[in-house]
Parts: sequence; structure tokens; C-alpha cells
Amino acid sequence: QVQVVESGGGLVQAGGSLRLSCAVTGSDFRIDNMGWYRLAPGNDPELVAAVYVGGHPFYADSAKGRFTISRDNAKNTVYLQMNSLKPEDTGVYSCKVQVWIQTWKAEYWGRGTQVTVSS
Repeated sequence: QVQVVESGGGLVQAGGSLRLSCAVTGSDFRIDNMGWYRLAPGNDPELVAAVYVGGHPFYADSAKGRFTISRDNAKNTVYLQMNSLKPEDTGVYSCKVQVWIQTWKAEYWGRGTQVTVSS
């Protein structure tokens, strides 16, 4: 059973920083791609940043220059460093991971962590 757990959200003033973590636990799996999505009421999930195996990271235009995604393969964890936060960054940040379980590829989502940026 693969589980995805996010942490690191909170309330911060505009201009502040937060570091989100997404840890993947379980057994007999190999992580492929990992990404952070922002869920805001009334909007479709927005891909904020992603890290791909063997490729360059992806950033939404809103995140470029402010956010940095990184992964620690030894810990099966992906991080999102968010700097210069703005009120429009507010939302639930959820992590989606793609894993290989033997020859079967699956996607798992975490429950998300709330980020609130006050003006």
C-alpha cells in the first residue's frame, strides 16, 4: 500500500516563505514523476511544479522565479520551497506521485496541506 502525506503548510504574511514536504511510504514500488497541485475553491486543480525522472522540472508561470521543487530519492520525498508568497498563492497544495509497482503504473494523491497567505 502506497501512501502520500504532505506537510509544511500554514498561515504566512505576503512576502514570506514556506517549505512543503511530500513523503511517499509503502513497499515494493519505484517513484516516477512527482508534482504539486494547488486546489482552490471554484477552480480546477492547477499544476504548480513537477519533477520528472530524467527531465527538467516544470513550473507554472505563477511559480517561476519564486518556487523551487526538489526531490530526495533516498527519502522518497519531494519538496516545494515557496518564497515571496502572494495572497493568490492561497489554497490546498496536494502532491501527486506516479509509481511503478512491478510492471503496473499507478497515481496516488495526498490529502493536501493548507497554505494561506495574508495581505
